[in-house]
Amino acid sequence: MREGSLEAPTRHVIDWQNPDFIDAAKLDIEVRRQFDICHGCRRCFNLCDSFPRLFDLIDAAGDDELHGVKSTDFKPVVDACTLCDMCYMTKCPYVPPHEFNIDFPHLMLRYRAAERATAGTPFWDKQLTETDRNGTLASIAPAVANWASARDNALTRPLLEKIADVSRDVELPKFHGKTFMAQAKANPPSVNTDAPAKARKVVIYATCFANYNNPDIGHAALAVLAKNGVEAEVVYPGCCGMPQLEQGDLARVAEKAKTVAAALKPHIDAGKDVIALIPSCALMMKFEWPLIVSEDENVRTLARATFDICEYIVDIAGKEGLAPGLNAGASVALHFACHARAQNMGAKAAEMLRLIPQADVAVIERCSGHGGSWGVKKANFEVATKFARQTVRRAADANKTYLASECPLAGKHLAQGLGTGDHAKTVEPLHPIQIFAKAYGL
Repeated sequence: MREGSLEAPTRHVIDWQNPDFIDAAKLDIEVRRQFDICHGCRRCFNLCDSFPRLFDLIDAAGDDELHGVKSTDFKPVVDACTLCDMCYMTKCPYVPPHEFNIDFPHLMLRYRAAERATAGTPFWDKQLTETDRNGTLASIAPAVANWASARDNALTRPLLEKIADVSRDVELPKFHGKTFMAQAKANPPSVNTDAPAKARKVVIYATCFANYNNPDIGHAALAVLAKNGVEAEVVYPGCCGMPQLEQGDLARVAEKAKTVAAALKPHIDAGKDVIALIPSCALMMKFEWPLIVSEDENVRTLARATFDICEYIVDIAGKEGLAPGLNAGASVALHFACHARAQNMGAKAAEMLRLIPQADVAVIERCSGHGGSWGVKKANFEVATKFARQTVRRAADANKTYLASECPLAGKHLAQGLGTGDHAKTVEPLHPIQIFAKAYGL
Protein backbone atom coordinates (compact mmCIF):
# COMPACT_ATOMS: atom_id res chain seq x y z
CA MET A 1 0.00 0.00 0.00
CA ARG A 2 1.35 3.39 -1.01
CA GLU A 3 0.80 6.51 1.05
CA GLY A 4 -2.00 8.60 -0.41
CA SER A 5 -4.15 5.60 -1.36
CA LEU A 6 -3.17 5.65 -5.02
CA GLU A 7 -5.21 2.53 -5.70
CA ALA A 8 -8.81 2.93 -6.82
CA PRO A 9 -11.07 3.53 -3.81
CA THR A 10 -13.26 0.66 -2.73
CA ARG A 11 -16.04 0.29 -0.22
CA HIS A 12 -16.94 -2.41 2.26
CA VAL A 13 -20.35 -4.05 2.59
CA ILE A 14 -22.41 -2.19 5.22
CA ASP A 15 -22.84 -4.67 8.08
CA TRP A 16 -26.01 -2.96 9.30
CA GLN A 17 -27.74 -6.11 10.61
CA ASN A 18 -24.86 -6.87 12.98
CA PRO A 19 -25.74 -5.68 16.53
CA ASP A 20 -22.24 -4.17 16.78
CA PHE A 21 -23.18 -1.71 14.01
CA ILE A 22 -25.36 0.30 16.37
CA ASP A 23 -23.61 -0.56 19.63
CA ALA A 24 -22.97 2.83 21.27
CA ALA A 25 -19.58 1.99 22.78
CA LYS A 26 -18.18 0.35 19.65
CA LEU A 27 -19.55 3.12 17.46
CA ASP A 28 -17.89 5.75 19.65
CA ILE A 29 -14.54 3.99 19.35
CA GLU A 30 -14.80 3.99 15.55
CA VAL A 31 -16.03 7.58 15.40
CA ARG A 32 -13.09 8.73 17.48
CA ARG A 33 -10.64 6.67 15.43
CA GLN A 34 -11.75 8.21 12.15
CA PHE A 35 -12.25 11.72 13.56
CA ASP A 36 -8.74 11.67 14.98
CA ILE A 37 -7.29 10.86 11.55
CA CYS A 38 -9.42 13.62 10.00
CA HIS A 39 -8.09 16.04 12.62
CA GLY A 40 -4.51 15.13 11.76
CA CYS A 41 -5.09 15.75 8.06
CA ARG A 42 -7.75 18.49 7.66
CA ARG A 43 -7.57 18.30 3.88
CA CYS A 44 -11.37 18.27 3.70
CA PHE A 45 -11.96 21.47 5.70
CA ASN A 46 -13.75 23.32 2.87
CA LEU A 47 -16.03 20.59 1.53
CA CYS A 48 -19.01 20.95 3.85
CA ASP A 49 -19.84 22.17 7.34
CA SER A 50 -19.18 18.82 9.05
CA PHE A 51 -15.42 19.24 9.01
CA PRO A 52 -15.25 22.86 10.24
CA ARG A 53 -17.59 21.86 13.06
CA LEU A 54 -15.36 18.94 13.99
CA PHE A 55 -12.17 20.96 13.86
CA ASP A 56 -13.73 23.82 15.83
CA LEU A 57 -14.71 21.34 18.56
CA ILE A 58 -11.14 20.06 18.76
CA ASP A 59 -9.62 23.54 18.71
CA ALA A 60 -12.00 24.70 21.44
CA ALA A 61 -11.06 21.76 23.67
CA GLY A 62 -7.83 23.56 24.48
CA ASP A 63 -5.29 20.79 24.02
CA ASP A 64 -5.47 20.38 20.21
CA GLU A 65 -6.49 16.76 20.64
CA LEU A 66 -9.74 14.89 20.04
CA HIS A 67 -9.78 13.24 23.46
CA GLY A 68 -10.74 16.60 24.97
CA VAL A 69 -14.05 16.59 23.06
CA LYS A 70 -17.11 14.93 24.61
CA SER A 71 -18.84 12.28 22.52
CA THR A 72 -22.16 14.04 23.11
CA ASP A 73 -20.77 17.02 21.18
CA PHE A 74 -20.38 15.03 17.94
CA LYS A 75 -24.01 15.27 16.87
CA PRO A 76 -23.71 18.66 15.07
CA VAL A 77 -20.87 17.20 13.02
CA VAL A 78 -23.06 14.29 11.96
CA ASP A 79 -26.08 16.50 11.32
CA ALA A 80 -24.11 18.64 8.85
CA CYS A 81 -23.21 15.70 6.59
CA THR A 82 -25.31 15.50 3.40
CA LEU A 83 -23.87 12.11 2.31
CA CYS A 84 -22.58 13.76 -0.85
CA ASP A 85 -19.55 11.39 -0.84
CA MET A 86 -17.16 14.09 -2.01
CA CYS A 87 -14.77 13.68 0.93
CA TYR A 88 -14.58 9.97 0.10
CA MET A 89 -14.30 10.45 -3.67
CA THR A 90 -12.18 13.57 -4.10
CA LYS A 91 -10.29 14.56 -0.94
CA CYS A 92 -9.49 11.79 1.50
CA PRO A 93 -6.14 10.05 0.91
CA TYR A 94 -7.00 7.36 3.45
CA VAL A 95 -10.06 5.66 1.95
CA PRO A 96 -10.03 1.86 1.52
CA PRO A 97 -7.95 -0.01 0.52
CA HIS A 98 -5.64 2.23 2.58
CA GLU A 99 -5.05 0.66 5.96
CA PHE A 100 -6.57 3.67 7.76
CA ASN A 101 -9.90 2.63 6.22
CA ILE A 102 -11.59 6.04 6.35
CA ASP A 103 -15.14 6.27 5.01
CA PHE A 104 -16.59 9.40 6.57
CA PRO A 105 -20.01 9.30 4.82
CA HIS A 106 -20.66 5.70 5.80
CA LEU A 107 -19.51 6.48 9.33
CA MET A 108 -22.12 9.25 9.45
CA LEU A 109 -24.65 6.76 8.10
CA ARG A 110 -23.79 4.33 10.89
CA TYR A 111 -24.14 7.08 13.49
CA ARG A 112 -27.59 7.98 12.16
CA ALA A 113 -28.64 4.32 12.11
CA ALA A 114 -27.63 4.01 15.77
CA GLU A 115 -29.36 7.25 16.63
CA ARG A 116 -32.52 6.08 14.89
CA ALA A 117 -32.40 2.74 16.73
CA THR A 118 -32.44 4.49 20.10
CA ALA A 119 -34.49 7.64 19.48
CA GLY A 120 -36.36 6.99 16.23
CA THR A 121 -36.78 9.43 13.35
CA PRO A 122 -38.56 12.71 14.21
CA PHE A 123 -42.14 12.58 12.94
CA TRP A 124 -41.98 15.50 10.50
CA ASP A 125 -38.56 14.48 9.20
CA LYS A 126 -40.06 11.12 8.29
CA GLN A 127 -43.12 12.66 6.64
CA LEU A 128 -40.97 14.96 4.55
CA THR A 129 -39.18 12.01 2.94
CA GLU A 130 -42.26 9.94 2.07
CA THR A 131 -41.87 10.97 -1.54
CA ASP A 132 -44.27 8.46 -3.09
CA ARG A 133 -47.09 9.22 -0.68
CA ASN A 134 -46.51 12.96 -0.87
CA GLY A 135 -46.33 12.91 -4.66
CA THR A 136 -49.49 10.83 -4.95
CA LEU A 137 -51.45 13.11 -2.63
CA ALA A 138 -50.17 16.28 -4.28
CA SER A 139 -51.12 14.97 -7.72
CA ILE A 140 -54.78 14.90 -6.66
CA ALA A 141 -54.82 18.70 -6.43
CA PRO A 142 -51.47 19.99 -7.74
CA ALA A 143 -52.62 23.61 -7.97
CA VAL A 144 -53.42 23.61 -4.26
CA ALA A 145 -50.17 21.83 -3.36
CA ASN A 146 -48.09 24.24 -5.43
CA TRP A 147 -49.94 27.25 -4.01
CA ALA A 148 -49.30 26.06 -0.47
CA SER A 149 -45.61 25.35 -1.12
CA ALA A 150 -44.90 28.58 -3.06
CA ARG A 151 -42.07 30.58 -1.51
CA ASP A 152 -44.08 33.82 -1.62
CA ASN A 153 -47.05 32.32 0.24
CA ALA A 154 -46.99 34.30 3.47
CA LEU A 155 -49.82 32.21 4.90
CA THR A 156 -48.63 28.64 4.52
CA ARG A 157 -44.84 28.82 4.41
CA PRO A 158 -44.38 30.25 7.94
CA LEU A 159 -46.77 27.54 9.16
CA LEU A 160 -44.81 24.84 7.31
CA GLU A 161 -41.62 26.19 8.85
CA LYS A 162 -43.07 26.10 12.34
CA ILE A 163 -44.59 22.63 12.04
CA ALA A 164 -42.12 20.75 9.84
CA ASP A 165 -38.96 22.90 10.13
CA VAL A 166 -38.96 23.53 6.36
CA SER A 167 -37.36 26.92 5.77
CA ARG A 168 -39.77 29.52 4.46
CA ASP A 169 -36.94 30.83 2.25
CA VAL A 170 -36.22 27.68 0.25
CA GLU A 171 -37.68 27.15 -3.22
CA LEU A 172 -39.57 23.83 -3.14
CA PRO A 173 -40.27 21.53 -6.11
CA LYS A 174 -43.61 21.76 -7.87
CA PHE A 175 -46.03 18.87 -8.42
CA HIS A 176 -47.93 17.65 -11.47
CA GLY A 177 -51.40 16.19 -11.72
CA LYS A 178 -50.31 13.36 -13.99
CA THR A 179 -47.16 11.39 -13.33
CA PHE A 180 -44.40 11.05 -15.89
CA MET A 181 -45.04 7.31 -16.13
CA ALA A 182 -48.72 7.92 -16.94
CA GLN A 183 -47.87 10.64 -19.45
CA ALA A 184 -45.27 8.45 -21.17
CA LYS A 185 -47.68 5.55 -21.55
CA ALA A 186 -50.39 7.82 -22.94
CA ASN A 187 -48.19 9.54 -25.51
CA PRO A 188 -44.99 7.61 -26.36
CA PRO A 189 -42.63 9.18 -28.93
CA SER A 190 -42.08 7.59 -32.33
CA VAL A 191 -38.80 5.69 -32.51
CA ASN A 192 -36.40 6.52 -35.34
CA THR A 193 -35.83 3.13 -36.95
CA ASP A 194 -33.03 4.49 -39.16
CA ALA A 195 -30.79 5.57 -36.27
CA PRO A 196 -27.46 3.75 -35.70
CA ALA A 197 -28.52 2.60 -32.20
CA LYS A 198 -31.85 1.17 -33.36
CA ALA A 199 -31.11 -2.24 -31.84
CA ARG A 200 -31.03 -0.90 -28.29
CA LYS A 201 -33.87 -1.32 -25.82
CA VAL A 202 -34.08 0.26 -22.38
CA VAL A 203 -36.33 0.58 -19.40
CA ILE A 204 -36.37 4.04 -17.80
CA TYR A 205 -36.62 4.09 -14.02
CA ALA A 206 -38.67 7.25 -13.64
CA THR A 207 -37.41 8.21 -10.15
CA CYS A 208 -39.73 9.99 -7.73
CA PHE A 209 -38.56 13.46 -8.79
CA ALA A 210 -39.16 13.03 -12.50
CA ASN A 211 -42.34 11.07 -11.88
CA TYR A 212 -44.05 13.58 -9.57
CA ASN A 213 -42.13 16.87 -9.78
CA ASN A 214 -40.52 17.31 -13.19
CA PRO A 215 -41.82 15.05 -15.98
CA ASP A 216 -40.05 17.29 -18.52
CA ILE A 217 -36.77 15.57 -17.64
CA GLY A 218 -38.29 12.21 -18.50
CA HIS A 219 -39.88 13.45 -21.72
CA ALA A 220 -36.56 14.91 -22.86
CA ALA A 221 -34.85 11.58 -22.17
CA LEU A 222 -37.54 9.67 -24.05
CA ALA A 223 -37.34 12.05 -27.01
CA VAL A 224 -33.54 11.85 -27.28
CA LEU A 225 -33.58 8.07 -26.99
CA ALA A 226 -36.33 7.75 -29.60
CA LYS A 227 -34.42 10.07 -31.94
CA ASN A 228 -31.49 7.69 -31.60
CA GLY A 229 -33.55 4.60 -32.30
CA VAL A 230 -33.77 3.34 -28.72
CA GLU A 231 -37.03 1.69 -27.75
CA ALA A 232 -37.85 2.75 -24.19
CA GLU A 233 -40.43 1.78 -21.57
CA VAL A 234 -41.01 3.81 -18.41
CA VAL A 235 -41.49 2.05 -15.08
CA TYR A 236 -41.62 3.20 -11.49
CA PRO A 237 -41.85 0.49 -8.80
CA GLY A 238 -41.12 3.05 -6.07
CA CYS A 239 -38.55 5.46 -4.61
CA CYS A 240 -34.92 4.38 -4.44
CA GLY A 241 -34.73 5.14 -0.71
CA MET A 242 -32.12 7.90 -0.77
CA PRO A 243 -34.27 10.03 1.60
CA GLN A 244 -34.39 7.13 4.06
CA LEU A 245 -30.66 6.52 3.66
CA GLU A 246 -30.07 10.10 4.80
CA GLN A 247 -31.97 9.25 7.98
CA GLY A 248 -30.14 5.99 8.64
CA ASP A 249 -33.20 3.82 7.97
CA LEU A 250 -31.26 1.01 6.33
CA ALA A 251 -34.01 -1.59 6.74
CA ARG A 252 -36.34 0.59 4.69
CA VAL A 253 -33.67 1.12 2.04
CA ALA A 254 -33.07 -2.63 1.84
CA GLU A 255 -36.79 -3.21 1.39
CA LYS A 256 -36.98 -0.68 -1.43
CA ALA A 257 -33.88 -2.10 -3.11
CA LYS A 258 -35.32 -5.60 -3.18
CA THR A 259 -38.70 -4.40 -4.45
CA VAL A 260 -37.35 -2.27 -7.28
CA ALA A 261 -34.69 -4.81 -8.28
CA ALA A 262 -37.27 -7.60 -8.46
CA ALA A 263 -39.58 -5.42 -10.58
CA LEU A 264 -36.79 -4.54 -13.02
CA LYS A 265 -35.36 -8.06 -13.34
CA PRO A 266 -37.74 -9.20 -16.14
CA HIS A 267 -36.69 -6.18 -18.20
CA ILE A 268 -33.01 -6.96 -17.68
CA ASP A 269 -33.63 -10.62 -18.54
CA ALA A 270 -35.24 -9.38 -21.77
CA GLY A 271 -31.98 -7.68 -22.71
CA LYS A 272 -32.85 -4.13 -21.74
CA ASP A 273 -30.51 -1.65 -20.13
CA VAL A 274 -31.80 0.31 -17.12
CA ILE A 275 -31.59 4.09 -17.17
CA ALA A 276 -31.99 6.30 -14.10
CA LEU A 277 -32.90 9.94 -14.72
CA ILE A 278 -31.55 11.40 -11.46
CA PRO A 279 -27.93 10.80 -10.33
CA SER A 280 -28.81 10.15 -6.67
CA CYS A 281 -31.03 7.27 -7.77
CA ALA A 282 -28.39 5.92 -10.15
CA LEU A 283 -25.86 6.07 -7.29
CA MET A 284 -28.18 4.09 -5.03
CA MET A 285 -28.82 1.43 -7.66
CA LYS A 286 -25.21 1.07 -8.80
CA PHE A 287 -23.32 1.37 -5.54
CA GLU A 288 -25.28 1.77 -2.30
CA TRP A 289 -27.83 -1.01 -2.75
CA PRO A 290 -25.20 -3.72 -3.40
CA LEU A 291 -23.48 -2.70 -0.15
CA ILE A 292 -26.72 -2.81 1.86
CA VAL A 293 -28.29 -6.00 0.43
CA SER A 294 -25.16 -7.68 -0.88
CA GLU A 295 -26.77 -11.13 -0.82
CA ASP A 296 -29.55 -10.23 -3.25
CA GLU A 297 -28.74 -11.40 -6.79
CA ASN A 298 -31.41 -9.15 -8.33
CA VAL A 299 -29.75 -6.11 -6.77
CA ARG A 300 -26.32 -7.14 -8.04
CA THR A 301 -27.70 -7.76 -11.53
CA LEU A 302 -29.46 -4.39 -11.53
CA ALA A 303 -26.26 -2.61 -10.47
CA ARG A 304 -24.44 -4.01 -13.50
CA ALA A 305 -27.27 -3.05 -15.88
CA THR A 306 -27.85 0.52 -14.68
CA PHE A 307 -26.78 3.69 -16.50
CA ASP A 308 -27.17 7.35 -15.72
CA ILE A 309 -29.03 9.00 -18.63
CA CYS A 310 -26.07 11.19 -19.65
CA GLU A 311 -23.73 8.23 -19.37
CA TYR A 312 -26.00 6.26 -21.69
CA ILE A 313 -26.13 8.90 -24.42
CA VAL A 314 -22.34 9.14 -24.35
CA ASP A 315 -22.20 5.33 -24.62
CA ILE A 316 -24.37 5.44 -27.76
CA ALA A 317 -22.18 8.17 -29.25
CA GLY A 318 -19.04 6.15 -28.63
CA LYS A 319 -20.32 2.80 -29.92
CA GLU A 320 -22.97 3.22 -32.61
CA GLY A 321 -22.84 6.98 -33.14
CA LEU A 322 -25.59 9.52 -32.63
CA ALA A 323 -28.44 10.23 -35.01
CA PRO A 324 -27.78 13.41 -37.02
CA GLY A 325 -29.69 16.63 -36.46
CA LEU A 326 -28.04 18.34 -33.50
CA ASN A 327 -28.18 22.11 -33.85
CA ALA A 328 -25.02 24.03 -32.98
CA GLY A 329 -24.25 26.54 -30.29
CA ALA A 330 -25.47 25.46 -26.84
CA SER A 331 -24.01 27.74 -24.14
CA VAL A 332 -24.19 26.07 -20.73
CA ALA A 333 -22.98 26.64 -17.18
CA LEU A 334 -22.99 23.03 -15.99
CA HIS A 335 -22.95 22.16 -12.30
CA PHE A 336 -21.25 18.78 -11.88
CA ALA A 337 -23.59 17.22 -9.31
CA CYS A 338 -21.96 15.42 -6.40
CA HIS A 339 -23.91 12.18 -6.84
CA ALA A 340 -22.92 12.13 -10.50
CA ARG A 341 -19.28 12.55 -9.49
CA ALA A 342 -19.67 9.82 -6.85
CA GLN A 343 -20.59 7.30 -9.56
CA ASN A 344 -16.94 7.42 -10.66
CA MET A 345 -17.86 7.47 -14.35
CA GLY A 346 -16.37 10.82 -15.32
CA ALA A 347 -18.14 14.05 -16.24
CA LYS A 348 -20.67 12.38 -18.54
CA ALA A 349 -23.05 15.35 -18.66
CA ALA A 350 -20.22 17.55 -19.91
CA GLU A 351 -19.16 14.89 -22.42
CA MET A 352 -22.73 14.63 -23.66
CA LEU A 353 -23.25 18.38 -24.03
CA ARG A 354 -19.94 18.71 -25.89
CA LEU A 355 -21.31 16.33 -28.51
CA ILE A 356 -23.46 19.28 -29.58
CA PRO A 357 -21.61 21.12 -32.38
CA GLN A 358 -19.83 24.28 -31.19
CA ALA A 359 -21.13 23.79 -27.66
CA ASP A 360 -19.76 26.17 -25.03
CA VAL A 361 -19.78 24.31 -21.73
CA ALA A 362 -18.36 25.69 -18.49
CA VAL A 363 -18.17 22.93 -15.87
CA ILE A 364 -18.49 23.97 -12.22
CA GLU A 365 -17.08 21.33 -9.86
CA ARG A 366 -18.26 22.78 -6.57
CA CYS A 367 -20.96 21.88 -4.09
CA SER A 368 -24.44 23.28 -4.60
CA GLY A 369 -24.91 23.15 -0.83
CA HIS A 370 -28.39 21.67 -1.05
CA GLY A 371 -28.04 18.03 -0.05
CA GLY A 372 -31.54 16.74 -0.86
CA SER A 373 -34.04 16.90 2.00
CA TRP A 374 -31.22 18.16 4.25
CA GLY A 375 -31.08 21.53 2.50
CA VAL A 376 -34.76 22.43 2.91
CA LYS A 377 -34.64 22.37 6.71
CA LYS A 378 -34.66 25.68 8.53
CA ALA A 379 -31.61 24.67 10.55
CA ASN A 380 -29.64 23.92 7.38
CA PHE A 381 -30.78 26.35 4.70
CA GLU A 382 -28.44 29.15 5.77
CA VAL A 383 -25.49 26.74 5.70
CA ALA A 384 -26.64 25.38 2.34
CA THR A 385 -26.79 28.92 0.98
CA LYS A 386 -23.33 29.73 2.33
CA PHE A 387 -21.74 26.72 0.64
CA ALA A 388 -23.50 27.51 -2.63
CA ARG A 389 -22.16 31.08 -2.89
CA GLN A 390 -18.96 30.27 -4.74
CA THR A 391 -20.82 27.92 -7.08
CA VAL A 392 -23.43 30.59 -7.78
CA ARG A 393 -20.69 33.13 -8.39
CA ARG A 394 -18.97 30.86 -10.90
CA ALA A 395 -22.25 30.25 -12.69
CA ALA A 396 -22.88 34.00 -12.84
CA ASP A 397 -19.36 34.74 -14.06
CA ALA A 398 -19.68 32.07 -16.77
CA ASN A 399 -22.57 34.12 -18.21
CA LYS A 400 -24.03 31.28 -20.29
CA THR A 401 -27.48 30.94 -21.80
CA TYR A 402 -28.41 27.89 -19.76
CA LEU A 403 -27.84 26.78 -16.17
CA ALA A 404 -27.81 23.00 -15.88
CA SER A 405 -27.31 20.36 -13.22
CA GLU A 406 -27.94 16.63 -13.30
CA CYS A 407 -29.43 17.07 -9.82
CA PRO A 408 -32.69 19.05 -10.13
CA LEU A 409 -32.67 20.09 -6.47
CA ALA A 410 -29.13 21.41 -6.83
CA GLY A 411 -30.12 23.26 -9.98
CA LYS A 412 -33.12 24.82 -8.27
CA HIS A 413 -30.99 25.90 -5.31
CA LEU A 414 -28.36 27.49 -7.56
CA ALA A 415 -31.02 29.23 -9.63
CA GLN A 416 -32.47 30.67 -6.45
CA GLY A 417 -29.02 31.99 -5.54
CA LEU A 418 -28.62 33.54 -8.99
CA GLY A 419 -31.92 35.34 -8.53
CA THR A 420 -30.81 37.13 -5.36
CA GLY A 421 -28.10 39.55 -4.23
CA ASP A 422 -25.71 41.02 -6.76
CA HIS A 423 -26.71 38.54 -9.46
CA ALA A 424 -30.48 39.15 -9.74
CA LYS A 425 -30.68 36.91 -12.80
CA THR A 426 -33.77 34.79 -13.35
CA VAL A 427 -32.95 31.44 -14.92
CA GLU A 428 -34.76 28.15 -15.30
CA PRO A 429 -32.42 25.35 -14.23
CA LEU A 430 -32.43 22.42 -16.65
CA HIS A 431 -31.22 18.86 -16.62
CA PRO A 432 -28.49 18.37 -19.28
CA ILE A 433 -30.72 15.93 -21.16
CA GLN A 434 -33.26 18.74 -21.61
CA ILE A 435 -30.62 20.90 -23.29
CA PHE A 436 -29.60 17.97 -25.47
CA ALA A 437 -33.23 17.52 -26.51
CA LYS A 438 -33.43 21.23 -27.36
CA ALA A 439 -30.34 20.86 -29.53
CA TYR A 440 -32.21 18.17 -31.48
CA GLY A 441 -35.20 20.50 -31.78
CA LEU A 442 -37.31 18.10 -29.72
